[in-house]
Amino acid sequence: MAQRKKLITALKIAFSVVLLYFIFTKINLGDVVNTLKRTRLLYLLPALVLFVVSKSIAALRLNLYFHRLEVKLNQLSNLKLYLLGMFYNLFLPGGIGGDAYKGYVIKKKFAAPTKKVVSVLVLDRLSGLLLLFIYACIIALVLDNEKLKPYQFLFWMGMVLGTIVFWFLIKRFFTYTLAIFWKSIGYSALVQLAQLICVLFILKALGVEGSTLAYLLIFLISSIVSVLPLTLGGIGSREITFFYGALWLGLDESTSVGISMVFFLITAFISLLGIFYHFKKPSLIAD
Repeated sequence: MAQRKKLITALKIAFSVVLLYFIFTKINLGDVVNTLKRTRLLYLLPALVLFVVSKSIAALRLNLYFHRLEVKLNQLSNLKLYLLGMFYNLFLPGGIGGDAYKGYVIKKKFAAPTKKVVSVLVLDRLSGLLLLFIYACIIALVLDNEKLKPYQFLFWMGMVLGTIVFWFLIKRFFTYTLAIFWKSIGYSALVQLAQLICVLFILKALGVEGSTLAYLLIFLISSIVSVLPLTLGGIGSREITFFYGALWLGLDESTSVGISMVFFLITAFISLLGIFYHFKKPSLIAD
């Protein structure tokens, strides 16, 4: 099992490196560096705060699901555990993953059924993905782009069908979480809204003028792609999505990749704070 984890981690690292190498053979690294050099730090502070807000709301959403399992974890303990999970996901991918660790300690502390713990962790992720998809569809509908106009009906249908399918999935297989369906959707909406505003401040920090909605659309798509467990912490997959998204929508590729890199640096900085709870494991206190 340990060898298998090491192999998977090695493959993820290799794939991330290949994607980054590919990107920087297509664009001038100097142009990206120049874009980053223009960063106005004043705008990065609110971007950082909004990212923290988004992750705090995401942690509250996860605790909603935990409470449905009679795991009455208080919010402070939950936030500490969530931050530790972020650290494990990004910095210790060869060891136990963030979600796996959260599931393990919740089961151990509260004697919750393994199957249900895994289920709510997956449902929490799916709830977030659904809102990423819905926001992407909304922006695609609003964005004045000739390439997107022929698909407007599909965007409408996607939003409606995505919500209905998710609701029926929960009603059929995870009835114990049905009572918080709309509340979890509301939390997911706030999570993604906070991250969109975070990206708006990143655009301001980089001095990007115009094409705001197009960059936000690429960000949402890249967030969906980065969830796929193909690369190390989404490194490479997010950047290549920004690169090809910029090509497709007629944006500056170097600027687009620069936005992706700044968002990753913010993510890495906040995730690194979880190292404190790696050495001093958080106590899981019930309400």
